[in-house]
Amino acid sequence: MTKPKVAAIEGWFTTGDEPKLLASRGATTGSVFFPKSLAFSRNPAAPAEELEETTLGRRGRVWSWTTNHYQPPAPYISPEPFVPYTVVAVELPDEKMVVLGQLAAGDDPDTLSVGAEVELVLGTLFEDDEAERLMWNWKLV
Repeated sequence: MTKPKVAAIEGWFTTGDEPKLLASRGATTGSVFFPKSLAFSRNPAAPAEELEETTLGRRGRVWSWTTNHYQPPAPYISPEPFVPYTVVAVELPDEKMVVLGQLAAGDDPDTLSVGAEVELVLGTLFEDDEAERLMWNWKLV
């Protein structure tokens, strides 16, 4: 029996064929916020503006990255034995913001360079008896 694939963090991204990060946009200023929050605007110039759900672009450029060689503390769930992973800071041109995410499995961090194009994909964060938990990753294009 195949385990269902579910978002590790519900409400942060879509899980379709072309996944997208979910954000909020100010109806007055057009300010974009990630992660999504429809409760209040984080724009100090317009704290009471109405917010609407939006999605972020799927492609961006590497702004920076680092490889984590130490297992993070709980509640982070990592494989045993721990495997180092790379976190990539990606600049999204339309939104003019930087979003972090893990480098996709199979991509070699030694081939990363500032300005390299990446695309949002889904990867397995961890599996348990109930499901395969998905998380967004950045894949080199």
